Amino acid sequence: MNILDILSSDAIKVPLEATHKQAAIEELVDLLSAKGIVTDGPSLKRAVWEREQQRSTGIGEGLAIPHGKSTSARALTMAIGKPKDAIEFGSIDRKPVRMIILLVSPTDRIAEHIQALGKVSRLMTNQQFRAACYEAGSSNDLYDLFRKAEGGVATPQA
Repeated sequence: MNILDILSSDAIKVPLEATHKQAAIEELVDLLSAKGIVTDGPSLKRAVWEREQQRSTGIGEGLAIPHGKSTSARALTMAIGKPKDAIEFGSIDRKPVRMIILLVSPTDRIAEHIQALGKVSRLMTNQQFRAACYEAGSSNDLYDLFRKAEGGVATPQA
């Protein structure tokens, strides 16, 4: 799996306007809705928020990976946001998050959903890569970091 197959530059927002967890998730879902990948934004927001209420997706080191499955998702996809100021997310290390990676998939794509979560998690464990992401000054800069990390190969998205 190549991250660039599920991430496009217009699904990245630097900086996010949100100042708290739920608003950040909603802002990222809105990015996907605007692209037409999500047919029912409110339904997906509820699904991701319900998942978040079960256990925080703030995995530590300044990163959160909220995720959810919904019939309103047309394909496995992700959106990334970097808030202007770190957001409290209930992370396991009790530190606020500096980057949020939203992963969504159709309800019947469980294996791909898990594979994508693993791929993103492995990529973000690289301390240099993670630090570079946190320092990215624009959406294009952040996308370029993922493009370089994935070898620059992407399948064009409509």
